Amino acid sequence: MVEFVTIFLVVITTTLLVVRVAYVISQSSKPTRNTSQKDLSTLVVLGSGGHTAEMINLLSVMQKDRFAPRYYIAAATDNMSLQKARVFEGILDDKGADGTQFMQIYRSREVGQSYITSVGTTLLALGHALWLMVKVRPHVILCNGPGTCIPICAIAFIFKVLGIRWSYIFYVESIARVKRLSLSGLLLYKLHMADQLFVQWPQLQKQYPRAHYVGRLM
Repeated sequence: MVEFVTIFLVVITTTLLVVRVAYVISQSSKPTRNTSQKDLSTLVVLGSGGHTAEMINLLSVMQKDRFAPRYYIAAATDNMSLQKARVFEGILDDKGADGTQFMQIYRSREVGQSYITSVGTTLLALGHALWLMVKVRPHVILCNGPGTCIPICAIAFIFKVLGIRWSYIFYVESIARVKRLSLSGLLLYKLHMADQLFVQWPQLQKQYPRAHYVGRLM
């Protein structure tokens, strides 16, 4: 009898979880719902090299007073990206910049790190991402390619499934990606984690039909 009840509960729990995941994926594939909320706290994931430059260019044309406060996150070993974000925020003259914060997160895997040792660092990055998501609880997550965004987006997706927080994930693929998505973009696309995934080349949208082509954004 006890075994039957245990099996029954496991089946019910698994079924409800599958249904909830399917619901979240179905909602994520729909156009983003309009919201009358004035301020949308925004988590901006930065990456080394050209990722940060592209993100700054994108932020410069956004409604900065609406997407505020902004929380910038970069890898723990990437001080340059946060410095560029500080310079960008320093030249803004609007109220949306008042609550800006700059944070760092552990990398899932460093360049050249073995896959075996990366298991531990990935778990550490997920734990750190969990702590940051609980602390920030953003309405919007904006990312454009760095692997640093994967733990953040994974935790955000789990929060959606559990009904804790619905953070809209917007992924903008780098303009350098002409024929195929980056690994980060491919993971978010295949796992249906992004609410909206944008590409900047028409041939890329043809290869990934659920992506949105809106021309060159950067």
